[in-house]
Amino acid sequence: MSEDAKSKPSRLGRGLSALIGEVEGVSRPEADSTGGKSEGGSEIAIDLIRRNPSQPRRTFDESALKELADSLKTRGVLQAILVRPDPKETGKYQIIAGERRWRAAKMAGLTSIPAVVRDTDELELLEIGIIENVQRSDLNPIEEAEAYEALMKRFGRTQDSLATSVGKSRVHIANTLRLLQLPEGAREHIREGRITAGHARAALGAPDPEALIDLAVDKGLTVRDVEARAKAAREGGPIETKSAKPKPDEKDVDTEALEADLSRQLGLDVDIRHGKNGGELRIKYRDLEQLDDVCRRLTAKRKL
Repeated sequence: MSEDAKSKPSRLGRGLSALIGEVEGVSRPEADSTGGKSEGGSEIAIDLIRRNPSQPRRTFDESALKELADSLKTRGVLQAILVRPDPKETGKYQIIAGERRWRAAKMAGLTSIPAVVRDTDELELLEIGIIENVQRSDLNPIEEAEAYEALMKRFGRTQDSLATSVGKSRVHIANTLRLLQLPEGAREHIREGRITAGHARAALGAPDPEALIDLAVDKGLTVRDVEARAKAAREGGPIETKSAKPKPDEKDVDTEALEADLSRQLGLDVDIRHGKNGGELRIKYRDLEQLDDVCRRLTAKRKL
């Protein structure tokens, strides 16, 4: 790490809005509140912009991107992305924050996108990418853990300083980093949402965490189930010590068809569960933007 990076105080504890100069839209140029050089909402050709190689987020929901792209076709990009001059290619730019909007704009066939240009160093580039995603809950737990590890290894950050920068507790940072003790197969279950970080942390207390995680995925175990099996395994017993939670009944063709129809209409995963005393309709969303869109759809008045 360079001496400049060591001596430069972090300005990242004030939240994402402070980092990007409170840019709300493309029509309101503003100075960068953190002291960096910036331009307010300039239109930049999309083919001149590159993704941030240090971006902690690796997975993007294609259906959600398609939905955003459809919106951009009619309304345009209402909030500028944040970029910096590409340190390796003159005349090109590298995304600091807003990769999802950039991807959707490309998908929508737009040729340019509003962007605020700001000079940043490598530490700020990585930290802003983490803060943007963590504050918007865009990272899965493994991506979040890998991002924290990168900050610690590459820039010598401590858990305490990370907690201050990203607005999380030190305990949260420590618990998230523990997930990196898992083998790759177990990490993949977390990335794909088959189990939660709580399941994984509970399984870490077992002699063979991967086997317990595989069992949790296969049997649909709760976090408490995993904790009980981890304790039993530490005491020398088998992880199959209690009856596993039964799998939900298979759905009939009509229910699956209805789920598919609702999913197409909403652009989100829909799960319908029947029971003796009624049932549940579950709609899975990734961020507040998707939740807002669902609420608008559900409360909109139908045209006569």
